[in-house]
Amino acid sequence: MLYLVRMTVNLPRNLDPREEERLKASEKARSRTLQEQGQWRYLWRTTGKYGNISVFDVNSHDELHEILWSLPFFPYLTIDVEP
Repeated sequence: MLYLVRMTVNLPRNLDPREEERLKASEKARSRTLQEQGQWRYLWRTTGKYGNISVFDVNSHDELHEILWSLPFFPYLTIDVEP
């Protein structure tokens, strides 16, 4: 099942720069793994904001939910999903 997912990143302004870099590296690694596994099929950066539009290919709503919750940026994301 394909899902269109819009994600906007809202990192706190007072986040320690070292923690921010750690989060970015972890997010990049996790997204690469999901792309290699074929679950994160497409990813386009959005111009003018810190976010993306993505297409996920998963078996269920629950699987997508688990994937999104596994993202290191999850606590800082605004997410809109369309099946």
